[in-house]
Amino acid sequence: MATKPVVRARRATPNRNGNGKPPSKEAASITQGALDAFQRSFESDPKNRLALNAVTKTAVASVASNRRAVIEANHVFSHTIKVGQITSQNRSGRCWMFAGLNPMRVAAIKAMNTDDKFEISQNYTMFWDKLEKSNYFLESIIKTVKEPIGSRLLDHLLASPIQDGGQWDMFVNLIRKYGVVPKSAMPESDSSSNTGTMNSAITRKLREYASKLRKSSAKGVGADAVRREKRRMLEEVYRMLAIHLGEPPKEFYWQWRDKDGEFHRDGMITPQAFFTRHVNDDIDAKICLIHCPQSGKSMNTLYTIEYLGNVVEGEIIKYLNVDLKVIKKAAIEMISAGESVWFGCDVGKMLDRDLGVLDMDLFDYETLYGTKFGLDKASRLDYGDSQMTHAMVFAGVDMDERGKPTKWRVENSWGDKGEGNGFLTMTDDWFDQFVYEVAVDRKYLPQELLPILKNKPVALPPWDPMGALAL
Repeated sequence: MATKPVVRARRATPNRNGNGKPPSKEAASITQGALDAFQRSFESDPKNRLALNAVTKTAVASVASNRRAVIEANHVFSHTIKVGQITSQNRSGRCWMFAGLNPMRVAAIKAMNTDDKFEISQNYTMFWDKLEKSNYFLESIIKTVKEPIGSRLLDHLLASPIQDGGQWDMFVNLIRKYGVVPKSAMPESDSSSNTGTMNSAITRKLREYASKLRKSSAKGVGADAVRREKRRMLEEVYRMLAIHLGEPPKEFYWQWRDKDGEFHRDGMITPQAFFTRHVNDDIDAKICLIHCPQSGKSMNTLYTIEYLGNVVEGEIIKYLNVDLKVIKKAAIEMISAGESVWFGCDVGKMLDRDLGVLDMDLFDYETLYGTKFGLDKASRLDYGDSQMTHAMVFAGVDMDERGKPTKWRVENSWGDKGEGNGFLTMTDDWFDQFVYEVAVDRKYLPQELLPILKNKPVALPPWDPMGALAL
């Protein structure tokens, strides 16, 4: 009886040409012939030699600086709102806190009739954020104990458990739970202004705790026992934070003299009572709008990010993805009503810190390099070329004769250096390309969008570009 021939599966041959043949080594590698051609092409154009001579002696941003855009830049606006003195986050990634607290201190300055040097303690809010993030991280580890070592999710969680960055909803969670205190009640420390060493030490402990919790779970330790173990871990984190930042006050003695010389005294007051009495910002009325034109996301849709947050029992991250026209209209209406606007953007793009300007025409890199940069906003998100990196506050807008915005006044938290004395001027074109989110009062949203806020949000993976944190 004849035996059937053995049929062997063909080995997969990726990287084949259209004719089914694998590419030659010459086609796949950089050959000497190609190198010679590159050199001839470069040296044949005198503009390349001029650019080489300039850039090898001078910073590329200075060489590419567009003189016309520099001359046209100015810090004059048709609509501005009152703000306090410019603050500085120093060597920390707390911009999202500063951007949230700066408008609140304006409300406190008005309520107490005090001068514009008054600040709300950023260190106090940071302490609780670090502790809450530690708990959120350990809870995430407990939820993912079945994830194998090396999984994308586990690697993501372990990468940076208590980084400085944050989002609008994370800020709201902290204020709801812990209130605020004046800066004098919990001033800056060395570590609050320079967080690297503190973050490194606590991150090392949290990864150690993650290992212990996973091992306890693998041994069959019950949920109650695991969380008792977690509580002991958090006690150690609290101790480390207190050493670096100082202990946050449960209550403090508050009295002040206003600008008219009149004396006021609250006596002992809690952070929550101080917020209610002297700030009273309706943070619950605000919703975070995003503009994310990626093809995988829909406009007029509510989104959330998995495993992103700080306060476990707090509100989850929520974004309503809308057209830029909706975002700009709401921001303009808030500014016109005397309210500043928290927003997140990719601040490192087309920025001149000395001039205090964000402008798409500020640097002519295309002429300098002899090439076009062709990614649009969606493609920059798709291919990792851009994401939200920094949060600031819109404190003004310049409207032309037709009622269209031409540029935006930005309150930053990098100190008062530069021509804008700590403020930035953002052109409207720059807004289009690199602003990703704003927090606006719901009353400024179109009525047809309000029902969407009640929908169950679409969950995005934690590594989605909309999960980036403002630093």
